[in-house]
This record gives sequence, structure tokens and C-alpha cells, in this order.
Amino acid sequence: MAISKIKTGSITDSAITEDKLGNNAVTTGKISDGTIANADISPSAAIVSSKLVVCTAQQETNAFNISLLGFKMAVNEGLTVFNLVDGVVDEFNDESGTDEAEGSNDLYCASNDYYINSTVATGQSIAAVSAGFSEAAVTEGDTSTAGAAPGSPVGAYTQGSFTVPANITSITFYMYGAGGGGDGNSPGGNPEQGPGGGGGFSTGNLAVTAGQVLYTGGSRGGNGTGAGLGQGPGQSGRRGGGLVSLNSSPLSVTSGETTAPAPSIYAVAGSGGAGSYGDTHGGAGGGPGGHGGRGGQATTSRSPQGYSGGGGDQEQGGDGGSGSGTDGTVGQFLEGGGGGNSNAGNGGAGYYGGGGGAAGSSEDGAGGGGSGYISHPQITSGASQAGCAANVGGQGSPVFSGLPGPSYGGGGAIGDPHAGEPGYVLLTSAAVCASTTSTTIISNAFTATSVPTSSRIVVFEENVATPTLNTDIIASISRDGGSNFTTATLSDSGYVTGASGQRILTGQATISGQPSGQSMRWKLALANNAVKIHGVSLQWA
Repeated sequence: MAISKIKTGSITDSAITEDKLGNNAVTTGKISDGTIANADISPSAAIVSSKLVVCTAQQETNAFNISLLGFKMAVNEGLTVFNLVDGVVDEFNDESGTDEAEGSNDLYCASNDYYINSTVATGQSIAAVSAGFSEAAVTEGDTSTAGAAPGSPVGAYTQGSFTVPANITSITFYMYGAGGGGDGNSPGGNPEQGPGGGGGFSTGNLAVTAGQVLYTGGSRGGNGTGAGLGQGPGQSGRRGGGLVSLNSSPLSVTSGETTAPAPSIYAVAGSGGAGSYGDTHGGAGGGPGGHGGRGGQATTSRSPQGYSGGGGDQEQGGDGGSGSGTDGTVGQFLEGGGGGNSNAGNGGAGYYGGGGGAAGSSEDGAGGGGSGYISHPQITSGASQAGCAANVGGQGSPVFSGLPGPSYGGGGAIGDPHAGEPGYVLLTSAAVCASTTSTTIISNAFTATSVPTSSRIVVFEENVATPTLNTDIIASISRDGGSNFTTATLSDSGYVTGASGQRILTGQATISGQPSGQSMRWKLALANNAVKIHGVSLQWA
């Protein structure tokens, strides 16, 4: 019997249920190839784009996440420009991603990878620095530590230290060499016999970095125990002035000699040589070459009479004196030479020290002065001059005036007291006032794969002052290589991490109204309040 067709209208609701269908009632094998063809689907039933809903909020979130991820990858991998699909991230690892010719007042901080609209890399004014070092004291303790007292067992070799404050790039130094000791027992009271030579003077500008440690002083006058910045006491074995130096590392003592790698010595103010029993004054220190004892000339040779030592220069120490008794020793790197006996004068310390005086039957020699030094490549505007010779009338050389505290650098007079004046180091840096600048930062051009109609920008920014978005920080985007820009309204999307530090500023712009092009650039205009810009991400579609 024939079965008539079953129409859908003949099937009531819920007429066919799962329990009325046997297991495997419908299988792939029962659907023959071509059962459902393209023609069986009417145009009205087709899936078209108008029937798809795009979540723009999710699209914005994805773009934001891509920008943030790209920035973090660039930071972690030390990349300058991190290329995305239809986008780019510049982390400012250097300045290669920005157009310096097009930008203006864009101060770049290479140590921390950011741009800032300020005359100072931190955006904050820098206080003046003034740190003074005498034998065992400093004028301020925030940056400085003092060396040991002259009488302590390590006093001859312990140096003071100075830590360069943040944002300081140059230090001006003023160094005054120690005076040589005078003779305390000049025979017959001869007023022209025995005073010590004066210390020299060195100055210049030294390029430095924040946190760098500088060391002051730290060596002996000839064969003596005077402290690094100390005077040469005119006791038995008349002392030359101790070393006054500025170093990048502490000096050391090996086998009784003061040593240091030559590049670690920034500058030296030569110290004066000591006077002697029965001879004239010690040689003045400082300048390219210290003065020889008795003769008062810048020479490494011993005096014409032979007894007094010569001065040190840039390459060698002064000759030791020679006489009828024990000869004086030659000056050395950073140290003066020793006298021939307890009545002879020792040489003053310097870059190379002065020679010691000789012992004699009729007279004993004075010590030569040590040389100054300002030839390190990190020093500019350097100058070094010799100190003054001893005055007649038994007085030592004149002291330096106009300094804080006691006087410095004068040679010791004959009789008591007979110690030379101590050395001194003064380190200064002028205050720098920070001011906000109107700054423009423009990227290089990045090529899009097709003509974009919209673009999104993410700016990684850190407050110095308190900026107003879209007034103090204005972001804009170009698709025609920078001839035309469209402003993107920025909003604050929170911090990169935590609740401080770098903020994430996001914005978008429709750029379809610009002349057609595929050369993408971003621009930031900064004004009024200082900010740091750590990176920029740009995407387009």
C-alpha cells in the first residue's frame, strides 16, 4: 500500500522525541554525497557580514593588550623598535626610532631610556656641591668621608672619599699641596737657612657620573709618616709634604712604596720639600715640575752644590742630593725621596716626588718639591702652578688665602713651630635650575601594508610635575609621512605595574580624511609641566 507524503504541518509539536528514535537512527552513512548542495541554500539563508556583530570594546582591549605586550617585550629584550603586524612599539632604548631633525627640545636620558621636556634630565633642579677635605676632616658628611688622623698608624695611606650625587656630570676641583717642614735647629740662627718649600696648586673640571666614588690624598712625603693631606713636620728626618691627589681608586702600599694604576690618578697638587739643618729652603712643589732644593728652579737635577735634591716632573722623580756623607734617595711615583740623615730634608710628594737631600760634613741638603698633574683625559680646563719658595728671615713660603678653615700649603719656618701647612682639596659643582621646555617628539616613518583609515596610540608616560592630558601632552598621528597630523584624544588607562611609576595613556584617531598614504608617524607635543616619555606604541587598520 502506498504511503502518502508527510507534510510538516501534519506533525504536531513534540511528536518526534529522542525515545522514538532508535540508537544510531541517523548516521552519516544514511546521508548520501551531495544530499545538501549549495543550490539548496537560498541567498536569504546565506551567512553575510551584516549578520555578524563585532564587539568594538573587545577590539579596543585587544589593541591595548598588544601595545602593552609589545612594549614589555621591547623592554625585556632591549629592543629599540619592536615591529607588530600593522603597528610598531618604540621603547626608546636609543634615539634611532625618532626623527631628531623634526623634533625640538627633546632631551634624551640615555641612562634610563626616556625623553623629557626639561633642561635637566631628571626634571628637577640640582643643588650646588661643595665638599672640602683637610687632613682628617670634611666640610660636609652627606657625600664625604674623612681620612684617618695624621698620627694614626695608617694615617699616611688612608684617603678621604667623595660620592658623586645624582645628576652631577662634572666636578671642579681645587687642590693645594702640603708645605714641606722647616728645620728646627738652624745653626747660628742664620735667617736664610732651613725653611720648607711651599705646596703647589692644581685645578680643573673632571667628568663624573652619579654614584662614582673619588678618593683624596693618601701618600707620604719623602721617607716620612706625614698624612696624605698633611704637612711635613720638621722633626728628626725633616719631612716633605704628603701627597694631595684625586683618584678613582684608593692608593695602596706595596713593599713600602705607594702604588696606583696611572689611569686611576686624576690630579695631583705637588707638595713642598723639607728644609735642612745647615742648608737653605726646600724646593716648592706643584706645576709640571717641582723645584729643586736650595736653587729654586724647576729641575730634576740636584742643586749645583750637589747636596739638595731635585724636583719631580711628569715622568721621573727628582735626583737625590749627593755630598760627603750619605746621599739622598731619588723621588718616586707619588712619593718624595728620603734624606741622607736626620738633618737632611726629605723630598715632597707629587705625581713624581722630589729627591731627598744628602748628608754632609759641612752642610746637609734640602728636599726637592713634587710635581703637579692634570693630564688625565677626563679633565678639561686644567691648570697647575708651583708653590712659592720660602721667604727670607727664616719664614716658610706664603700660604694660600681665602679658603675655609686654616691656611694651606705654606712651607714650615725654621725654629718652633716648624711644620709646613697642610694640604687641602675642595670639590664643587654649581647649582643647575631645571625649567620646563616646549618639546616636540616625532617618530621616523613606518610603512603600512595598505592605506589605513584609523590608528591607535599608546604612550608610556611618567609624571615629574602634574600634567593635564590633551593640554600638556598632545598626541597626533599621520599617514602621509608627517605632512598632516590628526589629534588623538588621550585617556589615562592606569599604571604599567602597581600604583605608581609609568602610566599608560591611550587614544585613537580617524585618519581617513588625510591625503592617502602608507607612511605612518606619531607626534607628541609636551608643554607646561615636565613629564618623562618612556615609549610609544602605534597601530593602524
